[in-house]
Amino acid sequence: MAGLWRAYQRLLGAHPWKVQIVTAGSLVGVGDVISQQLLERKGLKGHSIERTVKMMGIGFCFVGPVVGGWYKILDRIIPGSGKPVALKKMLLDQVAFAPCFLGCFLSIASALNGLSGEQIWGKLKRDYKDALITNYYVGRCTVRCHNLEFLPVLESQ
Repeated sequence: MAGLWRAYQRLLGAHPWKVQIVTAGSLVGVGDVISQQLLERKGLKGHSIERTVKMMGIGFCFVGPVVGGWYKILDRIIPGSGKPVALKKMLLDQVAFAPCFLGCFLSIASALNGLSGEQIWGKLKRDYKDALITNYYVGRCTVRCHNLEFLPVLESQ
């Protein structure tokens, strides 16, 4: 396992942008599989591969580039490291970035599922607040703070 991690780190150092995008797409895809199998209990026969592929596409084309770019901006706005800096970054991330990112993510996912603009707007009005509260509730802030403290932003070459 340590060898795999070292190989990943080498690739990340050599091709940070590409590796971050592939990692994001893969993690979003794995998250969808976990959601369908553990939370929704669809089983293998009921699993929607189409949905997983769509979610991976969102990860590759939206989550990876946007979050990677945001972390670079955040590192320029609040340079440095350590707990106080990580806390400042986390607060800015959660107050400024998370609400916008979540709205965009929900809109893109809804559009890929065939909803019209009017339907997407209705879904956002109905679900956005609960989704944002859940985003904060599940400990994302704590995780983000640790990420921002311990994981340096990699500059693309």
